[in-house]
Amino acid sequence: MAHTNRFIAGVDLRSQENNRAHRTEEIDRKRLIVRRGQAFSLTVHLFHPLQSGHELALVLKQDKTNDDIVIRQRTAGGSGDKWWLHQQSARNELLLTVYSPARAAVGEYRLAVELMSGNRLLERTEFTKMYLLFNPWCKDDAVYFPDERLLEEYIMNENGRIFRGSADYMSGMPWNFGQFEDNVMDICFEILDRFKPARSDPPNYMRQRWDPVYISRAVVAMVNANDDGGVLVGKWQEPYTGGVQPTKWMSSVPILEKWSKSKSGVKYGQCWVFAAVACTVLRCLGIPTRCITNFESAHDTDGNLSIDRVYNIHRENYDHADSIWNFHCWIESYMQREDLPEGYGGWQVLDPTPQERSSGMFRCGPCPLKAIKEGDLNVKFDVPFVFAEVNADIINWEIRPDGQRKQLSSSSAKVGRNISTKSPYSNEREDITHQYKYQEGSAKEREVYNKAGRRISGPDGEEESKPANEPGKVQLEIKHAKPVFGTDFDVIFELENMGDEEVSCKLNMMSEAVTYSSVHLGWCQNSTVNVVIPAHKVHRETVRLLYTKYASVVSEHNIIRVTGVARVSGQEKSILEMVNIPLSKPKLSIKVPGWVILNRKITTVITFTNPLPVPLNRGVFTVEGAGLLPTKEIRISGSIAPGQRVSVELSFTPMRAGVREFLVDFDSDRLQDVKGVATLVVRKTSPSYSSMMPNIFG
Repeated sequence: MAHTNRFIAGVDLRSQENNRAHRTEEIDRKRLIVRRGQAFSLTVHLFHPLQSGHELALVLKQDKTNDDIVIRQRTAGGSGDKWWLHQQSARNELLLTVYSPARAAVGEYRLAVELMSGNRLLERTEFTKMYLLFNPWCKDDAVYFPDERLLEEYIMNENGRIFRGSADYMSGMPWNFGQFEDNVMDICFEILDRFKPARSDPPNYMRQRWDPVYISRAVVAMVNANDDGGVLVGKWQEPYTGGVQPTKWMSSVPILEKWSKSKSGVKYGQCWVFAAVACTVLRCLGIPTRCITNFESAHDTDGNLSIDRVYNIHRENYDHADSIWNFHCWIESYMQREDLPEGYGGWQVLDPTPQERSSGMFRCGPCPLKAIKEGDLNVKFDVPFVFAEVNADIINWEIRPDGQRKQLSSSSAKVGRNISTKSPYSNEREDITHQYKYQEGSAKEREVYNKAGRRISGPDGEEESKPANEPGKVQLEIKHAKPVFGTDFDVIFELENMGDEEVSCKLNMMSEAVTYSSVHLGWCQNSTVNVVIPAHKVHRETVRLLYTKYASVVSEHNIIRVTGVARVSGQEKSILEMVNIPLSKPKLSIKVPGWVILNRKITTVITFTNPLPVPLNRGVFTVEGAGLLPTKEIRISGSIAPGQRVSVELSFTPMRAGVREFLVDFDSDRLQDVKGVATLVVRKTSPSYSSMMPNIFG
C-alpha cells in the first residue's frame, strides 16, 4: 500500500472541542482558534506505532518572520515563556497537549507535525492554519481581567449601547459590534497586517505583536483612514456625498466588510462609529474593551487646559481651534502597562477619532485612567489631551462694539460631565465620571488641576489674574421641556434680580443649529428685549421656536443651541447662559410573532408613523442583527404623508442561538436616525411545552 513507509496518517485539530474550551466557537467551529497561555489538544493518527528514537514535534510559521517555532515534548512541564507539548500514546493515536506562552504573538499561524529521528526529518504533514488570540481569562496574560463575570460583557457581548445626546438628555443607541460574525476575525488580522510598521519593518513589528499596548495603539491608528489606508473616513457635517451618513450605521460589521473588500477608507464616520469599530476589533482579538461617552467634551488644541468661547451680539461667526463637543466617544481597554511604573495598569483610554497626532499618526492612547485622575501628564500616552477633554476650564468672552474682547465668565465644572458606558448587567447607563476625576469643586479636584498646570489665557494669549465668575445681582437661567423634532416648543429665559433695587436690562436671545461637535450651521430665531426687573423679582421671556424656522438648518443630530446674553445697566460685565437642546425622535415598532428557533424562518413587522407636518420622501429601513441576518435595506416607494403609518414585513432565518438584538434604522429626506430594537431569544429547538409565553422584547 502507498503508506507502507509512512507513519502519520493525519492530524485532527479538534477544532470544535478546543474552540469551545477557549470561548471562540462563536467565531468558527471548523478552524482552530485558541487563546494564548491556555492548553489545546491535537490528535495525531498513525499508520504504525512509532519506533524507538522517533520523536514528534510541531512547527509553527507566521508571515513576516523567517523564524520557525519548533515545539517539542517536555515530560516535566515547560517554561511559561516557551511553547511546549505533552504527548500521550493510545494504540495508533497520539494525543498532543500544546501549551502556548502567555506572551505569544497573536495572529494567524501555519502548523505542521514533524516526525524526527535524531536530527533527520522523516515526515512532515501539510501546513494547516490556526489562530491565536489574547486571553483575558489567563492570569499570566497582560490583558488578564480579574472579574471573569464581566468578560461576558467586555469580550463576549456582540450587542451594546453607545450613549449620545447631551449631558441633560442622554440616550443609548443600540449597536451591533458583531465581533464573532463571519470573516470579522480575518479582517481584524488584516487591519494589523496593513499597519505601516508591519509593512516597513516586519521583524520588529512581529517582535511586538504580543504586546496589547502596541497592538491597541496600532488598531486605533488603523480604524481612521487619515494614515495608511485605514478603515473609516471622518466627516462631521453634510453633505455626505459618495458615502453613508454616519448616523445611519448600526453595526461595525458592514464597515469592516466594505473596507476589506475595497481596501480603501469607508465613508463616513463620526466619533461613536470610530469607537464602535475599534471596540469590535479589540474584543475580537481578545482585549477587554468598552465604549465610553464624555458629555461636554473639550478639544484643547493649544494645551493650556482652557477652552475659549467668543460671543458677538452682531451674530458674526468666529472660528476657534478649541471647542466643546456635546459629547465625544472613545473606548477603554483593559491591560497591564509593563512600559510604565507600577500602578498604571487597568482601564486605558484609546481614541481612534482623528483629532491630534500621537507619534506621527492620528491616534490617542493607551492612556491610564489613573494618570488622568491624578493629573500625571508625563505618563504615556497622550494624557494631557485626554485630561483636558474631561477637565478643561471654559472661559467665555464677549466682543464689544468697539472691538475689544472682555471676559464674561469662567467655569471649572461644565466640562467632562456624566462620563458613561453601558452597564455590564443591563442596557442601562453606568456613570464612571468618578474614575476620571475627583468630585467637581472639591479641594482634591482643584489640587489635581493645579498639579496639571492650570493656566487661563484669553484668545490673544493675555493672562487673566483670576476667573471672572463673581455672581452679580442679576442671574440668568434658560429653561425648556424635552422637545420633539417636528414640533414648535417654548424656551424660557428667566432673569432674577437678587438686589434691593430695580434694574434695567437688555436681553439678547439667540438660537442656532449646531453639529454635535459645536460647528455652527445656521441661525434659527433671534430677538432682543429691554426689560425692567423689580427688586427681588423674576422676569420671564418666552420664545417659541418654530419647526418652520429650525427644520432647514439643523443637522441629522437635531441640536439647537440657545444662548442668552443680558446686559444690566450699571453692571460692567454681561451675563451669559447657554444650553444645547437635542430634539427627540419617534420610535419604531418591531413585532416578532411566535417562537424564534435556530435555522427556522421567522417574519418581523416593522411600523413607522410620520410625526412631521410635512411629507417624507426617499424613505428606507435598514435592518441587521448579529447572528440573525446581514445588513439589508427596504426602500419605501412614494411619499409618506403627515401622520401616515407605514408597515413592512421582513422574513429571515436566525443563524446562531442565544440572546440576539434585531436593529432597525429609518431615514428619509427630512427625518433621519430613527432607531428601533427588539431583543430575541433564539432557541436551538422548539419548547416541549406550551405554557410558556413567546420571547419577544420590542
